[in-house]
Amino acid sequence: MSPPYKSPWERALASSRQPAGSVAAARPQMDLLFPATPEYPEVAEFVRPPWKVHQLVFEIRGHVEKEYRDLRVEGEISNLRQASSGHVYFTLKDDQSQLPVVLFRGKARLLKFTPKDGLEVQVRGGISVYEDRGQLQLVAESMEPRGKGSLQVAFEQLYALLKEEGLFESERKRPLPLYPRTIGVITSSKGAVIHDILHVLARRHSRAHVMLYPVAVQGEAASSDVVEALAWFQKNPCADVLIVARGGGSPEDLAAFNSEGVARAIATSAIPVVSAVGHETDFTIADFVADLRAPTPSVAAEMITDAQYRVEEYLELLAARLERAVGYQRMHARERFAQLNAAAVFAGVQHGLARRQQRIDELRFRLDASWQKNFAAAGRRIEIAQANLMRQDVRRQMNLHEERLRSLHAELGRVWQAYSQRCRSRSGRAADRLAALSPLAVLDRGYALVYDGSGALIKTAESLHPGDALHLRFAKGQADATVVSAMPKENKKSSEN
Repeated sequence: MSPPYKSPWERALASSRQPAGSVAAARPQMDLLFPATPEYPEVAEFVRPPWKVHQLVFEIRGHVEKEYRDLRVEGEISNLRQASSGHVYFTLKDDQSQLPVVLFRGKARLLKFTPKDGLEVQVRGGISVYEDRGQLQLVAESMEPRGKGSLQVAFEQLYALLKEEGLFESERKRPLPLYPRTIGVITSSKGAVIHDILHVLARRHSRAHVMLYPVAVQGEAASSDVVEALAWFQKNPCADVLIVARGGGSPEDLAAFNSEGVARAIATSAIPVVSAVGHETDFTIADFVADLRAPTPSVAAEMITDAQYRVEEYLELLAARLERAVGYQRMHARERFAQLNAAAVFAGVQHGLARRQQRIDELRFRLDASWQKNFAAAGRRIEIAQANLMRQDVRRQMNLHEERLRSLHAELGRVWQAYSQRCRSRSGRAADRLAALSPLAVLDRGYALVYDGSGALIKTAESLHPGDALHLRFAKGQADATVVSAMPKENKKSSEN
């Protein structure tokens, strides 16, 4: 077996190797890597140069990845960590040793179960070296639980989670409608399931309307298709009940109906859901969450139409009983008819006709009385309506308002005349008082007003001097004058003379 790796010294020696006995031919290249010293000229052939740490780690990594590329390792998960980047880190251990493992995001998304501490698993991958720490680690490509398949582990984990949330409780399950008019079916349009459902509905409830939402029932797209179909029926509430169905198959084929997305979509559906997935021995998470679990799609159609079918059976039973009763009554009527003679029959018929005619007359009298009573009541209602209408007549209201307006106008005229008379009286009295106080009235008695040249009223003669110009105002007319002489004070004698 060749050595796991070759150092630079070994690679140089191999590349310069000559035929046996020709050591001297290789010395020039060896001297370049390991120069000889005077004391020990041959030591350079056996001493290796020192490694850089990253060179050594890189060299070991290349060798390890080449030699241990595809391994399957079994152990127990411990120290599980899920990074925000989506990578999963954990340690795989047994009773004697442990090995770091990294599961990158792209591979972690493909896991069909949730890894947890203490879970025994088998990891497939290759050995590598994490260069930053020089640590040996297993780079996982896939992972499967030991003893149980990944689908079974995922089923148990999801079952425990949803059961803890109470989604399996019978209290939250709703009863199916007794007489559904529209049935929504979520299944493949190409399989035998839809044909079985339609056949049962046609036989048991032919008037039911079926709406098919075709989906993939296995494969990677099946889960998202079913969730999308349930969401469509919630946005378009045209169905009274929904059937989620597919035929039997392996656990891998039924994996879509064990997904958390489908389970929560069924749990949050506002429309009752019947799960009819697989055969009688197949159980899925959808069966536990749905409002009703049917062993097969055909049984689901029978369970939905059970009440309708029972009603039809009961109606058929009643029809048979009615037919037997009519036949029995017909037979007894024939016997009684055979025992009667013609005269008695005609007499009975005439008596029956007379009684019915009397009944008709009585009903006619009652009808006439009721009609007269209703007619009188209607007349009274019409009179009351006419009176109300007259009170609400626009023309009458307008006449009333016009009459009131004329009355108010006449009253306003009278008030205005009285007010005008009072105003004229007060004005006359004020004019008389004003006239009595007016200086013009004094002028009418022969007096005059004397003004100087500046227009000021002269009250005494002391302010006048000979030659001053004066302006005189009489009761009628005006005149100008000149002061000839001014006598401020008149002696008593002159006044007496």
